[in-house]
Amino acid sequence: MSTTSPATVHWGKVGALVGGQAAVQGGSFALLIAMNWTAVQLGGTRAVTLLMLAATVPRALMLIFGGAVSDILGPRIVLLRATSARVVVLAAGALVVAGTDRLWPLALVAVVEGSLLGLTGPASGVLMPRFAAREHLARANSLYAMVLRVAPIAGAPAGAWLITVGHLWVALAVAAGTCAVWLVCAAYVTRGFARPRREPGVSLVKRSGDGIRLLRARPRLRWMFLAAFTMDLAFSWPAEVALPLLVTERGWGVGAVGLILACFGAGALGSSALGAAFAHRVPLFVRLVLGGVGLAAGIVAMALMPSVATLAAVAAGVGVLSGINGPAIVTFYQQAAPEGQMGAAMSTLALAGIGTAPVSIALFSTVSLGLGVERTWLLCGAVAVLSPVFALCALRAPAAAPRATAVSLPDDSPATV
Repeated sequence: MSTTSPATVHWGKVGALVGGQAAVQGGSFALLIAMNWTAVQLGGTRAVTLLMLAATVPRALMLIFGGAVSDILGPRIVLLRATSARVVVLAAGALVVAGTDRLWPLALVAVVEGSLLGLTGPASGVLMPRFAAREHLARANSLYAMVLRVAPIAGAPAGAWLITVGHLWVALAVAAGTCAVWLVCAAYVTRGFARPRREPGVSLVKRSGDGIRLLRARPRLRWMFLAAFTMDLAFSWPAEVALPLLVTERGWGVGAVGLILACFGAGALGSSALGAAFAHRVPLFVRLVLGGVGLAAGIVAMALMPSVATLAAVAAGVGVLSGINGPAIVTFYQQAAPEGQMGAAMSTLALAGIGTAPVSIALFSTVSLGLGVERTWLLCGAVAVLSPVFALCALRAPAAAPRATAVSLPDDSPATV
């Protein structure tokens, strides 16, 4: 049940949520850099690949059940217990790593950490609508998106610095500390949350399919899911694989990659900051449809730019549009999802991003063997055009009528942990 009245927003809890996420996300990115660097030293490319798979595969698998767990137990229990487990795992990992230089402790930490992140992701995603009324939700999500943009900017150099001044165990200890900060913030923002009533005869396995059933039953969610999926599908390969290849082909030097990504990040960060103040004044059509069209055009233009300066400028513009379009998709999805199944809805939306990157990389890398990097990049721009089309379909689809569902409702007592 919402903790705000229809016309208010609890900025104190929004600030605590955003601040806690800023701390834990920064620590996570610092740890990611430190672990990857250590893996390179221990086993080269194969070790890094193993570490990435150990972190991402369990996370994607747990997302399937994470939304259902959040809906059944409530976000408070999921967040507090799983985050407490993360603190213990990271602290124990620091102790183990301090006494050994082998790869297996890193892989074990990555598997457990990835699983817990997949479990808590949907629970974190259901919080913002409880604190921000509909007219403020877009601003709150833009503020949250700004934190997600800042985290890698601050966390990546921090991870590199921690490795240079100490050892991997230091980065693990710091990550455990930032996770503890998030635990305190999560305890505060979820205080007083009611635990859903347990529904007799409904298992976790059955509820794990709620996200797919929601997509079938609710056209607005289905079309917006496709909008998010196609944009992530189109953008992942150019950003993660094609950019270094294109820069190498044109002889611009590796520094160009950093400059272009920095311009993209700066653009996204700036528009997210503006969105935190003014997003509620910009129509959804502009943010979702026109923003999506601009993103598709920007992806195409990036492949055609003749110099580093022009490519960096276009990347900054793409970043600006990404900072507008991304939070709008999340906001629309949260508003269209039924409250009792918000966790399941957010888990499917998360899968549209996390699960899409490997598909995009595998698909377009294969295509590029025949078409070349530039033509395949242009093909990605054509795929991105589908996103605003699906977003327009979502805006035009009728809203689902309120109806009784087989979803557990909160009781009158606070959740206990």
